[in-house]
Amino acid sequence: MKTNRAVRTPGGLSVRLDVRALTVVVLLLLAALTAGVVLIGTGDFPISAADVLRTLAGEGDAGQEFIVTELRLPRVLVGLLVGASLGLGGALFQSISRNPLGSPDVLGLLGQGATAGALTVIVLFGGTANQVALGALAGGLVTGTAIYLLAWKRGVHGYRLVLVGIGVSAIVTAVNGYLLTKSDIVDAARAVVWMTGSLDGRDWDQVWPLLALSAVLLPLVLANSRALGMMEMGDDVSYALGVRVERVRLLLMLSAVLLTASATAAAGPVSFVALTAPQLARRLTRSPGPNLAASLCMGAALLVTADWVSQRAFGAEQLPVGVVTGVLGGVYLLWLLVTERRAGRI
Repeated sequence: MKTNRAVRTPGGLSVRLDVRALTVVVLLLLAALTAGVVLIGTGDFPISAADVLRTLAGEGDAGQEFIVTELRLPRVLVGLLVGASLGLGGALFQSISRNPLGSPDVLGLLGQGATAGALTVIVLFGGTANQVALGALAGGLVTGTAIYLLAWKRGVHGYRLVLVGIGVSAIVTAVNGYLLTKSDIVDAARAVVWMTGSLDGRDWDQVWPLLALSAVLLPLVLANSRALGMMEMGDDVSYALGVRVERVRLLLMLSAVLLTASATAAAGPVSFVALTAPQLARRLTRSPGPNLAASLCMGAALLVTADWVSQRAFGAEQLPVGVVTGVLGGVYLLWLLVTERRAGRI
């Protein structure tokens, strides 16, 4: 089935449109928004989807207005923004490294680097929630910078980036273990809760920084998506096509680090979303290239759906969303390994 169509703009330019990829993006976006509306209506005081939409339009009663806009909407918006940031960041890392394992989870940026920054603030300084978030952001940025510099050798190449990331992750994991042993019982319990990854208690203070950062980085990343697609063909081909490879790679890696570190700062290390969202998006679109928009929407849909599962699937006991994504991601990895083995690729 042919999915590419050439569309001619009023200025005479011819643009090739992938109909299937565009359809997948639209459907994933609708799925993420629908899951968000359902999640807003979920809780001790259930609200129907129709009443949620009516309240968001400013036509609900005072009680619904308070529950929706003050208590539940910020949590859902944080979930959507965190999921979108992780999906987009994971797609960037996997495309730059040209390796499906080249995600923030494996490289240590999400689970270990940001965690080291947060643990340092919690254990050594007893910082507030906002200070812990800043520490996580700083930890992710420092870890990302270290990985990039250590992986540099006449450029940054995929397997070297992954191997260096695994090594740095192991070192930072040891540092995190040391920090936990040095903490008292109260700080250790607080650190373990943060390390699980959760959307509980998230409010507008987490929404606005994520929204502002996304508004800056999303246009920047999408503007370089064509160059990123060319880079997947190899550096030599990209240079021949006029792409400033190292400049684009550095810019997009910095954007990916900022996206994943800010998401981790807002919700803790929510695992496997950055790893699985780009791969699921690629399988749905069946399109080559980084699939940035599809990965972004897939990440948002995955995280909000996982948060709904964490609230509804286990009765009165609500699980942190990081536990649900970890289980689902582990199952996905096992399925991927089995299918790859049957196909003779591993």
